[in-house]
Amino acid sequence: MGYDGLEIDSMLRTTLATLQPGGVILFARNIETAGQTWKLLRDSQSTTPVPMFLCVDLEGGTVDRLKKAISPAPSVEDVFATGDKKLWRMHGNILGLEARALGFNTDFTPVFDLGFPASRSVLTSRTASADPKKVIAYARECLKGLKAAKVLGCGKHFPGLGEANLDTHHELPSISKPWKKMWAEDLLPYRELRSQIPFVMVAHAAYPEVTRNNFPASLSTKWMKDILRGKIGFRNLIISDDLEMGGVLKGGNIEEVAVETLRAGADMFLVCHNQELVWRGYEAVVRAAEKDRKFAAHVAQAARRVLALKKRSPELRGFAKEPKAKVVQKLRRLVEDFSRVIDNGGGPDGESRDRMEKIA
Repeated sequence: MGYDGLEIDSMLRTTLATLQPGGVILFARNIETAGQTWKLLRDSQSTTPVPMFLCVDLEGGTVDRLKKAISPAPSVEDVFATGDKKLWRMHGNILGLEARALGFNTDFTPVFDLGFPASRSVLTSRTASADPKKVIAYARECLKGLKAAKVLGCGKHFPGLGEANLDTHHELPSISKPWKKMWAEDLLPYRELRSQIPFVMVAHAAYPEVTRNNFPASLSTKWMKDILRGKIGFRNLIISDDLEMGGVLKGGNIEEVAVETLRAGADMFLVCHNQELVWRGYEAVVRAAEKDRKFAAHVAQAARRVLALKKRSPELRGFAKEPKAKVVQKLRRLVEDFSRVIDNGGGPDGESRDRMEKIA
């Protein structure tokens, strides 16, 4: 769940302690300074004895929640354009070091979407390439960098938004692409990297040529159970994108979509802002589980899967120390040096690169 504010008040503390969410996610509205962000995450975690997924969307470029607290990081597109695998891994590592220092243990990156022209106006510089093999090459290195920083990563947005010309925050895109092309292109990163990603985030987009209906993938048994679990063999956590987004609320109210995303195969879902909707989604799941034994069994299985990942993930053990001013300063210098190297196309700024690699 997400929430407003830069600190936890008594009402939010009660909500967290009562709901015991699997994690929290912070946005730019929650992040002012490194120390304040760390305290907010520490206070969130203190409401439950179970380790939380402490999450952020940190990709670099247009999706960079830490650019004010530390420094703007370069985009996936610009980093990939260097053609330097060492810099691709460094990108993931630097994003992970930033996140970890502020208390996060989960970063919803890298983007697996393919950079087709149709989605350029929506995804902008968030994609590495239109070639799935090149996306795999970048994502593999990025994930290694995140792991080295002790941060969990996530492949998104399954099964792929590369052909979507509408923003799922507001609309439900309908992507008319045949199964064979989806399997060979958009799904290839998930197939190849399935054992390296702790999470797959499922998109609010419809694929009528595959499902023969206009339900978003985030409410689709075919996409989550049959394809992602069955054909691809993904064994970690399936999380649906924010259920406050217009793309999924076209399919029902918050109560309906919260229940149906779980019924369709998700282990977790995001509700990123409105506290009323957080409570309504939670209560709907509880009511449905009390009435429907089969649904209750699925919820219990999903909870076991969530707890199992938490138990085996060293990233969730302990909590980072409060970042001192000199640590934040080092991180800022690191990101700035990395940005300079990327601006030079990965080229000959030897001083920045040497300093960057030494700090990291």
